[in-house]
Amino acid sequence: MPITDTTAPEPRVKTGRATKRATNLSLSADVLEAAKRLQINVSQVCDSHLRAVVRQEQERRWRQEHGDFISAYNATIEAEGLPLDQWRSF
Repeated sequence: MPITDTTAPEPRVKTGRATKRATNLSLSADVLEAAKRLQINVSQVCDSHLRAVVRQEQERRWRQEHGDFISAYNATIEAEGLPLDQWRSF
């Protein structure tokens, strides 16, 4: 069966109680003030969004690195059929 789902396996990003480290960020003053007024945890939001962006980039790179193999595998299946297909009972 050709590979159609080219999403990467779960990236190895620690979840849960990860070690945190202080860092400096430059944020738009008006957005920062609005977030404070709304009692939004800026650190948590930044961490969550950055985690999502990292995961997305890891998946993109995985697809890029493995794209040739997936294309070759799909071409082989298209040309030769599935391995052991002759013994399939469904």
